[in-house]
Amino acid sequence: MREVHYHEIVEKVAQMCEQANYDLGEDVIGAFKSALQHEVSATGKDVLQQLILNAEIAASERVPMCQDTGVAVFIVELGQDCHIVGGSLYEAIHEGVRKGYKEGYLRNSIVGHPLERKNTGDNTPAVVHVELVPGDRLKIHMTAKGGGSENMSALKMLKPADGVQGVKEFILQTVRVAGPNACPPLVVGVGIGGNFELCAYLAKKSLFRPIGVRNERPEIAALEEELIEEINRLGIGPQGMGGRTTALDVKIEIYPCHIASLPVAVNLNCHASRHKEVVL
Repeated sequence: MREVHYHEIVEKVAQMCEQANYDLGEDVIGAFKSALQHEVSATGKDVLQQLILNAEIAASERVPMCQDTGVAVFIVELGQDCHIVGGSLYEAIHEGVRKGYKEGYLRNSIVGHPLERKNTGDNTPAVVHVELVPGDRLKIHMTAKGGGSENMSALKMLKPADGVQGVKEFILQTVRVAGPNACPPLVVGVGIGGNFELCAYLAKKSLFRPIGVRNERPEIAALEEELIEEINRLGIGPQGMGGRTTALDVKIEIYPCHIASLPVAVNLNCHASRHKEVVL
């Protein structure tokens, strides 16, 4: 049994919160630069150049790349032979978020009651999902998920007869309705199958996969590629200003489901696809 201390988790989580908001991943920067080479709209090109410059300023000056520093979402892979000592895993993550958002001068965006709307003042609680896996390691994935793109996400319980065409139409319609409101170019996360709540989790989980990394199942990888092309034909473009770069990537995760169901969830991520990970 391997032990990981509470305070080590707190410190790593705090660092992740700051780094996620200051340092856009190389996968995203690379996607911007690639899109710049293929964008046909002059306005679209200008927007992409501004996004690249914005990321460079954020990294060099250690300031957030966006004023919406998001809800802190974690997917934790907890090895079955890993033991947390000195406190609970959940409390360590919440404390790390509290520390990281305070020390990083990041905006607090969480209200403690969804109807009363009073800000908690420290961006907690975080949203934490834990998966028990083999081994003795603790792997923490974190994203700072903005409200604008999250608000334009959607879930639908399709009929099995709707098939793959119905799935595609729902995804395209979700992006079409979102328009400029989700701050494109987007990363489109999709969950297919499972049940009502699991397909939403799958859509969220897919966003943690680096841009350009395809699903390991060839038929799903092909569907991802097809949807990228179809979404980019919508003409929404960078920041909704028109052009061919509406999506940087589409990522799909699937799970078995009931014979009477075909759940589909679409979790949109804005151009600031902020994701970090650490292994303890």
